[in-house]
Amino acid sequence: MTTVYDVPSSELIMKVSGKLKKVKQITPPEYMKYAKTGVSREMQPTQDDWWYTRCASILRRVYDNGPIGVNRLSKLYGSKKNRGMRPEKRRKGSSSIVQDALIQLEAIELVATTKRGRELTQKGVSLMDKSAHEVKKGIPELSKY
Repeated sequence: MTTVYDVPSSELIMKVSGKLKKVKQITPPEYMKYAKTGVSREMQPTQDDWWYTRCASILRRVYDNGPIGVNRLSKLYGSKKNRGMRPEKRRKGSSSIVQDALIQLEAIELVATTKRGRELTQKGVSLMDKSAHEVKKGIPELSKY
């Protein structure tokens, strides 16, 4: 059985984001036109479909890291802040983006809340594994194994 660990993460995220675009409940909130993805960023994202890519990436992170919370996910999406002449410091990403994405993924029952954090449901694991299998079939070097 093909799992998320058997395929390149970038191709898996693109495949899952394409599937999430077809779901009506997954839509970027209105304020996302103007919001940055973290304090270390200067401008908002320029891609039109970045919300679906972020949701797919969050699904992969929840699959990988087990029960995980909003705070830890926002740390994973952070980066270094340019502070001029002073040394750079690591800053967290936007936790409201992570939280809104998780709420939408919970609405379509791909993610569930437990006492320890957010986990993928059986439906979410199935979506990720099926997408990984489709990606593996599409890459000739990987389909040999």
